[in-house]
Amino acid sequence: MTNKPTRIVSIDFGLKRIGVAVSDAMKIIATPLPTLLAEKKLEATAEKVAKELTATAEKGGYTISEIVVGMPLRMDGQMGLMADEVNLFIEALSRYLDIPIVRWDERLTSMQAERSMREGQMNRKQRAKVVDQVAAVIILQSYLDSRSL
Repeated sequence: MTNKPTRIVSIDFGLKRIGVAVSDAMKIIATPLPTLLAEKKLEATAEKVAKELTATAEKGGYTISEIVVGMPLRMDGQMGLMADEVNLFIEALSRYLDIPIVRWDERLTSMQAERSMREGQMNRKQRAKVVDQVAAVIILQSYLDSRSL
């Protein structure tokens, strides 16, 4: 068995689209992966995400050491309906992947993503296509940065 390099993956879960990002082998820089479309049922979405992550890792020649999932907490730090949905997704995903899953506070990441894209002169249609990827990158990058402190 060869020792493949490990990487960390992040997920920005949404009911329609799921942003995904992956770290480099040194776990310093986050890079976006293609956005995935959610299925109608949460269980089917979890299975699809697990298959996509596994296939992407195999193709890239790495294994996933950790998955960071953005937790959409309310501004007061409490869990709302979307956070409950994310927890259900994490439960379902853990049935398909035997990889540690970390919940990461993602408050303001979507706003941060929108702002950076507006500053980059992207129109609304362009932003809609990549906002989930950008949010996943912001989630992962903040997680990677926190590990190096």
